[in-house]
Amino acid sequence: MKIPELKYDQNGLIPAIVQDAESHEVLMMAFMNSASLQKTLETGHTHFWSRSRQKYWMKGETSGHVQEVKQILFDCDKDTILIKVIQKGPGACHTGHRSCFYTDISGSEVAQKVFSEEDVYGKK
Repeated sequence: MKIPELKYDQNGLIPAIVQDAESHEVLMMAFMNSASLQKTLETGHTHFWSRSRQKYWMKGETSGHVQEVKQILFDCDKDTILIKVIQKGPGACHTGHRSCFYTDISGSEVAQKVFSEEDVYGKK
């Protein structure tokens, strides 16, 4: 599949919002470059570029909580991607929550953990 001409930032990255395909809950936001987007298309599982580690990673490669891609959309400005997925496993967030968006603007957690990050990732 040929990827359309998207607008990547000066570092070659584009924000990718990941949404549950059934519930429409926003699970996470990460960055992709053209290679990780191509890998996502080829495998049917989400792949991203880690800015902190400076390397590619597949969601769920450590936890087993992979994301099965159902649809990929881009916005009208072609500078953001929306990926609709089936989330395998209990959650998408490395903190143990289903979604990375579990804290409201006042700093209160509005969702409970759904898995133990220590059990999945080991002691940090």
